[in-house]
Amino acid sequence: MAYNEEANIGKLLEAALNQKLKLCKLNQIIIVASGCTDSTVEIANSYVARDKRIQVIVQSERKGKASAINLFLAQARGEVLILESGDTIPSSSCYEELALPFLTPEVGMTGARPIPVNRTNRFMGFCVHFLWGLHHRMASDSPKLGELVAFRKLADRIPEDTAVDEASIEALVTGAGYKLAYAPQAIVYNRGPETVSDFIKQRRRIANGHIHLKATKGYAPSTTGWLNTLKVLAVQFRKHISRITKLLRRGRPDWLLLYLLRELKRAGFACGAIALEITARLLGWYDFKLRRRNPVNWEVIATTKRL
Repeated sequence: MAYNEEANIGKLLEAALNQKLKLCKLNQIIIVASGCTDSTVEIANSYVARDKRIQVIVQSERKGKASAINLFLAQARGEVLILESGDTIPSSSCYEELALPFLTPEVGMTGARPIPVNRTNRFMGFCVHFLWGLHHRMASDSPKLGELVAFRKLADRIPEDTAVDEASIEALVTGAGYKLAYAPQAIVYNRGPETVSDFIKQRRRIANGHIHLKATKGYAPSTTGWLNTLKVLAVQFRKHISRITKLLRRGRPDWLLLYLLRELKRAGFACGAIALEITARLLGWYDFKLRRRNPVNWEVIATTKRL
């Protein structure tokens, strides 16, 4: 799914064409270009001559990602479909790792592990890595799938009133009796927001979408529960206490001081990231409950596009 992705669509197609596949086969590559005003379509079309599997669908008006996904579903012929955003890059074995869990008949949907390319020594870079790190740990216990997913083709459409398309597909898959599977070896690279305002815009829209999904379909992804988040944070806290205890037992106050100084900065960043997430979730609740807003055709987060 692509909207004004001229800076990345070529890299993405190269990565897709060069996937290392042994136990599965990539039959189609479909680009849905929605309301693009840059050279996304021209770049994508230049690849059509190179590989007959590539197809470009041009949606003249941008109507939201779910609308674009439905155009994709109408053309996709495979039993298992991979859905990827145009502002990501899959690792060389990503698609194979996503496909392997489908050897188990009960599995209906899989999700990759997003790893941001943001620098961790800056506050916003830390926030993005912190957030996706939490998602990784929670998904390892109770799968929450996003950014790059694969799923059995169980329907020709998804609801176009959703702002959280992957979660809506989760609801469809689990409602049909299938299981979700997290594929942590399926690495996909993305870029998170690089400003506080962009971070809140993105997380606010997602929080709104999750509330809407719960209200309309009765489904909530595992990461929406505060208890799951607190459990993961508690595990990380215990790990830090264990490391401090080991350093004390070794009688190395110098190492302990260095560790504490490093972790003190990280702890401050983590508190900031949690505060931003809480703010975004409250604003998402406000948008849905009081403003009656459903951000299906959301504002593009510009700082996430420089992959």
